[in-house]
Amino acid sequence: MSEQSAAASTLASTRTCQLVSDHHLSNKTLIIFDWDGTLMDSIGLIVESMHVAGEAHGFQTTDKAVKDIIGLSLMNGIEILYPQASGKQKLAIQQSYADYYIPNSHRTPFFPPIEVMLQTLQSQGKSLAVATGKKRKGLDRVLDASESHHYFVMTRCADEAGSKPDPQMLLDILDYTQQQISDAVFIGDSIYDIQMATQLGMTSIAVNYGTASSDELADEQPTYQVDTPQALADLLYG
Repeated sequence: MSEQSAAASTLASTRTCQLVSDHHLSNKTLIIFDWDGTLMDSIGLIVESMHVAGEAHGFQTTDKAVKDIIGLSLMNGIEILYPQASGKQKLAIQQSYADYYIPNSHRTPFFPPIEVMLQTLQSQGKSLAVATGKKRKGLDRVLDASESHHYFVMTRCADEAGSKPDPQMLLDILDYTQQQISDAVFIGDSIYDIQMATQLGMTSIAVNYGTASSDELADEQPTYQVDTPQALADLLYG
């Protein structure tokens, strides 16, 4: 092997080792989760609620189209689903969505074994946080209903820091916890989740059991990808 080839090989090895070190989950002290479709089994109710809301105002869409906008703020999603609606109609759809979703939100439990996973990670000394497309009122409501406020040191919502894939939510959490990007991992089920983490160079885990298909998520090149909530827990336990 020539000196130049040997040098190139050494450099490649160094970069590979650095990449592995940067993304090794045992080194992560801050674990940030998306909510819907990642921690909570709420995708079915979201799709149902959007159909009810749109049809109440004369608009129709598909299950796939609704799943594709989950992760965005609600109004951003409505604008994508119903571009032909007037501003007044979009506000009315948003209200109809809330009117249906809220009284039915008891139908959205944590995926098993998510709560055990949160308890275990907390006991390991990890700081846990949430970055979600929900509004603050909506997140607080489900945190209350699931009695899960105490698991999270920080939560951030789309109406506080912009809709995904804008990474401001992650930056706010990093700032609040005084952690570095290299200390954190972000976990989500939509392409917007992975795009948000990628913009910061943050380690990401895509979960295939939520909104997007495994192929759609793989196209975004997450650091890790898992098929089930149990596989996620096993990965994070290290």
